[in-house]
Amino acid sequence: MAKKGYNIDPVTLRSMPFWCVGNPLGDPFGGAVLPKIDSLDVAKLLAAAAGEGLIEATSFHDDDLVPWDPAKPEDDLDPKSETYAKLRAIKQVLDKAGLTVNIATCGLHGDKLFRKGGLTNPDPKLRALAKKKVQRTLRIGALFGVKYYTYWVARDGFEVPVNVDWKNVYKWLADGLNGVYDYIQKMKFTNYIGATIEPKPNEPRGHMFLPTAGHAVGFIYGHLKHPEFFGVNPELLQHESMALLNAVHTVGYLASMKKLFFLHFGSQIKAQFDNDFPPLIGPEGLKETVQMFWALRQVGWKGVVEYDCHMLRTDGDPDDPIGCRMAFIRDCTQALATSLLLADRLMELAPAGLSDAQADLSATALMCKLDAKSVQGWMTTK
Repeated sequence: MAKKGYNIDPVTLRSMPFWCVGNPLGDPFGGAVLPKIDSLDVAKLLAAAAGEGLIEATSFHDDDLVPWDPAKPEDDLDPKSETYAKLRAIKQVLDKAGLTVNIATCGLHGDKLFRKGGLTNPDPKLRALAKKKVQRTLRIGALFGVKYYTYWVARDGFEVPVNVDWKNVYKWLADGLNGVYDYIQKMKFTNYIGATIEPKPNEPRGHMFLPTAGHAVGFIYGHLKHPEFFGVNPELLQHESMALLNAVHTVGYLASMKKLFFLHFGSQIKAQFDNDFPPLIGPEGLKETVQMFWALRQVGWKGVVEYDCHMLRTDGDPDDPIGCRMAFIRDCTQALATSLLLADRLMELAPAGLSDAQADLSATALMCKLDAKSVQGWMTTK
């Protein structure tokens, strides 16, 4: 059974979502590397990871668990439906493993109906359908006892700004997210302690309506009826790095605004498409990742770190689709542990009296566990 807590500063729980493990590793230039696996099998894989002490929690999109039929928006309430039975079978596996569920998020990106957006779709009938799908997700989340509902910007964005109804688009988005709060209250769901926005600058659309953490915070305070209920879960390094922003800055700002509800974690090459590399994987980001966790300790933040990434296509093994997925979970766990260990070394940094350059070099030496005498020996020739 999974441990109830992780509690290695600043991380209280480690969460591995369904969408990361179930990803078949397709991309726009090539089909899936791995066979799709049933959501119940994903649940069993996550349970095995919990049994190894690798994770304590998970999360899901509604579509990760059960398919969605727009003609049956309340199939989750029908005891005779396949949806009803599948959800309870998955819950039984997670409960037995001691896994808590961090978030439920509604998939408003995959179905072609939402190709022009979900909550901001210019067609009022499709906006209404998106709201019904969100409500279904909230009900599923209540069944699993999730802590947060998360709004990922999905396809709420544009390619052509002159074809956007700028007078109304943010009103539509506010209506959709205010509806999340209102439905939770109406249904008397007591499991939700909040909701979050996960911003993203682009992909799958060319431009998203809430591209960065700063945009999300501004939207929360400027447009939502209950800003205290809503926070931000940045995906770092990925999403902010796509816009050439820095993860340390992002978490520092959000923590100061008391809006960093939890953290999505992976790696990214700056200014590229959404790499969604596993943490610490790829040619960039080691210092930024380590300093991000150091900064979170500096400000006293504690919370859930949830992996939001997928294995490299090169690591996908069609002959061992379960084994390579478990290896991916172990790799993410190792990366987080490595990041926290290196961040812990930075706590010894005493930058007083040092220039910015000297402080940064000292931090790097500490992170790499290099003593000053050894470094000095490589500085001069004899």
